[in-house]
Amino acid sequence: MSHDPWLLTPGPLTTSPSVKQAMLHDWGSRDGKFVAINNRMRERLVAMIGGQGAFTCVPMQGAGTFAVEAMVNSFVPADGKLLVLVNGNYGKRIVRMCDYSKRAVVHLDWADDQPVDPARVGKALAADPAITHVAVVHCETTSGILNPLPEMARVVAAAGRKLLIDSMSAFGALELDSRSVPFQAVAASSNKCIEGVPGLSFVLARIDDLKQSAGRAPCLSLDLHDQWQALEKTGQYRFTPPIHCIVAFDQALTEHEVEGGVAGRGARYRQNWQTLVDGMRALGFETLLPDELQAPIIVTFRMPADPRFQFQTFYDKLKDRGYVIYPGTLTATPSFRIGCIGRLDQSHMKGVTAAIREAMAEMGVASGSPLKQSAE
Repeated sequence: MSHDPWLLTPGPLTTSPSVKQAMLHDWGSRDGKFVAINNRMRERLVAMIGGQGAFTCVPMQGAGTFAVEAMVNSFVPADGKLLVLVNGNYGKRIVRMCDYSKRAVVHLDWADDQPVDPARVGKALAADPAITHVAVVHCETTSGILNPLPEMARVVAAAGRKLLIDSMSAFGALELDSRSVPFQAVAASSNKCIEGVPGLSFVLARIDDLKQSAGRAPCLSLDLHDQWQALEKTGQYRFTPPIHCIVAFDQALTEHEVEGGVAGRGARYRQNWQTLVDGMRALGFETLLPDELQAPIIVTFRMPADPRFQFQTFYDKLKDRGYVIYPGTLTATPSFRIGCIGRLDQSHMKGVTAAIREAMAEMGVASGSPLKQSAE
């Protein structure tokens, strides 16, 4: 294998050579050029949701979970109450965050192959006037399911509550327009659909609401308001920023714009998804989700019934051929996942399905079907 393995995962993911090259230089964190790059990055992200004038970008050092926790702890006041909509592990993680910070929290649960139901949420809000905020995961990476965000946002707004969005796996590929979808804040990171590298996360927050969040955060490092004030007043981060990651992210944002922004990036991912799913179904595999619930980000496939199929062997054979898929089962159904995002196109999807065909032949697995094969 003459190249780095192709990462068919939800992030970290395969990046372009030019994003990698952007990290070959060293920058001072107080250097004027770096400050300008950071400011440009923040402006680009706000523009991506049509939020100019109403929203600001608060970057946070660390993985996406850092931004989600900063968002929840900074916007839900100590006397507030958060309703978390859970249909996967990342919704469950938000509940844990509230337990740590002693925020009042309740949750509504769905199976990991079912989208959240706006009507049910509306009833829950009507029944509990103490709820001040609602948190939802845009695309739940556990299964790859797409939650009905616009409908959910309208229900929450009609009930007079505030919506917090974890759009980690969707931001940059699936449209989110703050002018038509009401929400208070959204969290995402550098190493997903914008195709940067890990190390930076960010929250896009309504400025008026952010101003009111001073003093709410229970810890210093994840205090969104304090971070925002430092950036606005000095152009500097409070603590050492991941400089190389930020410069690479700025380059990734340029490439995102060249590709056609959210629409262009999303179109390539949808082509990747369709090519992958068509190829896998031809081999007998079944998707966990029906197509109408599936986001073109990561696809969950049911584990084959053939006893000769051993996932670790399967995974290793694909890795030997230059393809890294996502190991482990997070859903209740035995399954594995293959990502469609990153600097990949339809040729890579065809390549991985060809590699899967070869791996199955070597394992003596005739079909990827999760159903028992009838004897001939």
